[in-house]
Amino acid sequence: MKRLSFVIPVYRNERAVSMTYEQIRQVCASDLTSYAYEIVFVDDGSDDGSLQELLAIRSRDPNVRVVSFTRNFGQMAAILAGLKQATGDVIVQLSADLQDPVSLVPQMIAEYERGAEVVVCHREHREDALSSRMTSRALYAILRLSLPQIPAGGFDYILLDRTVVDAFNAVDVRNRFFQGDILWFGYKTTFIPYTRAKRAVGRSQYTFAKRLKNSLDAILDSSYLPIRFISLVGVLTALVGFLYAIDIVYGRLRHDIPFTGWAPIMILILVIGGLLMLMLGIIGEYVWRIYDEVRGKPNYVVRNVF
Repeated sequence: MKRLSFVIPVYRNERAVSMTYEQIRQVCASDLTSYAYEIVFVDDGSDDGSLQELLAIRSRDPNVRVVSFTRNFGQMAAILAGLKQATGDVIVQLSADLQDPVSLVPQMIAEYERGAEVVVCHREHREDALSSRMTSRALYAILRLSLPQIPAGGFDYILLDRTVVDAFNAVDVRNRFFQGDILWFGYKTTFIPYTRAKRAVGRSQYTFAKRLKNSLDAILDSSYLPIRFISLVGVLTALVGFLYAIDIVYGRLRHDIPFTGWAPIMILILVIGGLLMLMLGIIGEYVWRIYDEVRGKPNYVVRNVF
């Protein structure tokens, strides 16, 4: 009998984790009887009652495992820890906030049994706030310029074959872009669209700062576009400056003064200065990631594994 592992990051999901567990248990009992199941909850330093709730579930069900971090390290770190701990032949990664329908798991398993090594459930529609939908759409529009196979709505809900998980775990880097890494491997992938539901319990902990950090990680980790953007802007700026210099020389030869006053000079200084600051900022993001990688700090610190 094959083992099916569920990896579920948890951060301030009190009450929701019990509901998620019950849905998984019911689906496994009714539709996936040919698979043994394992649920790996990773508590990402929750400061509510999530960990206690998880331990209560663990005491009732020996198929449940709980990984507890020393503090909040972020969703990506929780996913990494969960994939390291999962022992199944097939691994499903989903959220603990009930926005990913557990009812899709039998369909994902069916695709896996037909030969898919990666089954991606991507967000075709989402019942989130307008600001979240707009920022998500803008981010993935940028990512699709260099990673066209990524769905327009992105994804977090995914099934992975053991081979894929082993390959993913073998890559030990920081500031990872989970979606880009999985698609980069090139394993046989099937896509299933779904509508992401509203959060039924609690409120999202995905703040603007976290969204911005993850967006930068996604763009810088999976795309060469920022560097190409710097090169393109530099070339265009140099070309405009060269043409303007020719015009000034031509005016001098005709004994013309191209301008009087300081306004054109100030405009040029501000425009070129702004472009230089933008370029330095982008380069700085890459330099920080190089520095962060060289330091060799772990992505997370585990306090206990139950």
